[in-house]
Amino acid sequence: MSDNLSELSGRKGLKYNLFDEMGKRAQDSGTVPSEELDKLAKDFLIGKANTYGTATFYDFLKPENKGKKAYVCNGSACLCAGTQDKVISNLEKQFKPEEIGHMCCLGRCHENAAFHIAGTNYSGQDIDQLDKVLDKNSPAKADSYHVEAHGKAVLTRPFGGMDTHYAKLLKWIEAGRDSVLNEIKESGIRGRGGAGFPMGFKLESCKNEPGETKFIVCNADEGDPGAYSDRYLLEFQPHSVLFGMMMAGFVIGAKTGVLYIRAEYPESIKIVADAIEELNKAGLLGDSVGGTDFSFDFKIIKAQGAYICGEETALLSSIEGQRPEVRVRPPYPTQQGLFNKPTVVNNVETLAALHFILNEGGSAYKKLGTEKSSGTKLISLDSYFNRPGMYEVEMGTPLSTVIDELGQGFKEPVKALHIGGPLGGLVPVDKCAGLNVDFESFAQNGFLLGHASVVSIPATFPIVAYLEHLFEFAAYESCGKCFPCRLGTQRGHEMFQKARTEGYKIDRKLLNDLLDTLQQGSLCAHGGGIPLPVKNAVQYFDDELNEYFA
Repeated sequence: MSDNLSELSGRKGLKYNLFDEMGKRAQDSGTVPSEELDKLAKDFLIGKANTYGTATFYDFLKPENKGKKAYVCNGSACLCAGTQDKVISNLEKQFKPEEIGHMCCLGRCHENAAFHIAGTNYSGQDIDQLDKVLDKNSPAKADSYHVEAHGKAVLTRPFGGMDTHYAKLLKWIEAGRDSVLNEIKESGIRGRGGAGFPMGFKLESCKNEPGETKFIVCNADEGDPGAYSDRYLLEFQPHSVLFGMMMAGFVIGAKTGVLYIRAEYPESIKIVADAIEELNKAGLLGDSVGGTDFSFDFKIIKAQGAYICGEETALLSSIEGQRPEVRVRPPYPTQQGLFNKPTVVNNVETLAALHFILNEGGSAYKKLGTEKSSGTKLISLDSYFNRPGMYEVEMGTPLSTVIDELGQGFKEPVKALHIGGPLGGLVPVDKCAGLNVDFESFAQNGFLLGHASVVSIPATFPIVAYLEHLFEFAAYESCGKCFPCRLGTQRGHEMFQKARTEGYKIDRKLLNDLLDTLQQGSLCAHGGGIPLPVKNAVQYFDDELNEYFA
């Protein structure tokens, strides 16, 4: 990350944004033509090497993406479901192999067989109806899944219309920034993106930073395979997300909210854009919102395919048009974030919860959940459940309730659940009965709740193959800034690949040294988090893995 490049990128503000312009210039061919990269470098007074370095990082900007016409989901959920070989086979009847790329993940984990063509996602039985998919006159079929609140509905409450939904917006603005902040702090809400950091503390830190220009950024780059809770909120509860961003922005003194939404969610981008337009028509955006002293606008940035952008500092570099490399902290984003200005980055689910908190009261939210993990949590269940879908539960709900009552058990034998994304814990099914859905329960038992995505590993799927897949994913998606992650994930992939295919015997001490180096030496949770599921697997599935060790 370069402070100078951050300043240069920010000179033109967000309306004419370097990264956004790269995406627009890649739409026709799948990559940014070199002459366009040169023009952008000149426009933003940065070197050609910088624009080239950025463009070549992302899946949907890099030269290798040129001419791609279809994309296949290669996420863990689709891998374990075993649907993607058929998807590829059917697509190859319509496209040349070099015209087929990959995406991870499309958020269709509830029915798998996910693929993408011409700006639209498909899944389930769609692969058997490619003629309809490719017929431009045939409307795309939206996917559907079960949504249910187990107890109090906070995030899944029905939208009551613009007037009702935003009824208290102006009242809170009149009440003042401190009043809003105190209500958020009273709720005890912790970040839902995985880290569980107290939201009120982050907002207060940024509020107290000097500076006229500040930003609130919504991290909607939900890249964890198995997760589609953010996608649900963006597509079915967009006004809760926007309300939360406006209130968080009001607290810190920001006039702009940036929604960084992944390219793998094209429907989400359109639905959120339409919701912003509804706000504009209602006179609740722009200068002097509702006649108050508060001014606010939104900017949607379409991501371009990089899992590491789920890490907040890499995301900020991405918006600036830099390579999305993790930044060294301190300074923290609340001190020096987007374009070197104080910035708060929050996850979609965290921001969406503010609507309940500021309408029902922070104390009402605090009463839900546990003492240390207040509120509710969305959990995504994949296709191995008899009733896959999106479930909202109070923090502290037994995991067995989610599995057996809400998901109604498994369709076929499952030996483990990978919960919380690729960096989350690998939980044997016989350990689920002792876990509750909250940060503390998972941590105390050696797991990680994270985003609360669930990927089911069937009894027939080899754990060694799953670990090989995890390391391959981690190596491919590493930003490359720190040696432990860049080299260690690749070595891990090689180790398990050779063990599975060549009879190589893994030295346990060598593996432990590798995992410790990744955990202790990596700059961020990408390299630092991948050892957790590996250690869980070695601990709980040693009988299955023993033949691969020396």
